[in-house]
Amino acid sequence: MDEQRTETATLAGGCFWCTEAVFQRVEGVVEVISGFTGGNIKNPPYREVVSGRTGHAESIRIKYDPEKISYEELLYIFFATHDPTTLNRQQNDVGTHYRSAIFYHSEEQKQIAEKVIGKLEKEKVFADPIVTEISEAGPFYEAEQEHHDYYNQNRNQPYCRVIIDPKVQKLRHKFSNKVKSTV
Repeated sequence: MDEQRTETATLAGGCFWCTEAVFQRVEGVVEVISGFTGGNIKNPPYREVVSGRTGHAESIRIKYDPEKISYEELLYIFFATHDPTTLNRQQNDVGTHYRSAIFYHSEEQKQIAEKVIGKLEKEKVFADPIVTEISEAGPFYEAEQEHHDYYNQNRNQPYCRVIIDPKVQKLRHKFSNKVKSTV
């Protein structure tokens, strides 16, 4: 029996509950883990990250099947489901830990990220310039267990209904051919 080949993508687009909820629904995504990366503190707890003193961003690590979805397609979904034009902010979530960032795992991923941003800029998809950081992936630290699968376990929470639901709906509307039939 063949083992499924997966690749890794690491993205930060504001609150990791939001990005986790979106990418859990994408066909070809095998696993999504919420955590922290891009900073200078080892194994930071959530409370320390949200203080803004660690340099980390709330991020997700995605394991995906490149036979079902490409890295480029993942990036288009990423850009369509958060605001990459606001520096260190997503809606009411403010601070460097909410920055928009792509943490690449290879030179090829870096080039694809630059190409996608260039295309979005050229096509003027956003009214303002894209401020998404492109940085080499470093250590990724998983968030505490209560942050994993947050949306699926707390859909009736006001934050989920007001902030995350619209992102999931945007995914379903813009990328209906890439949405899993179950989740």
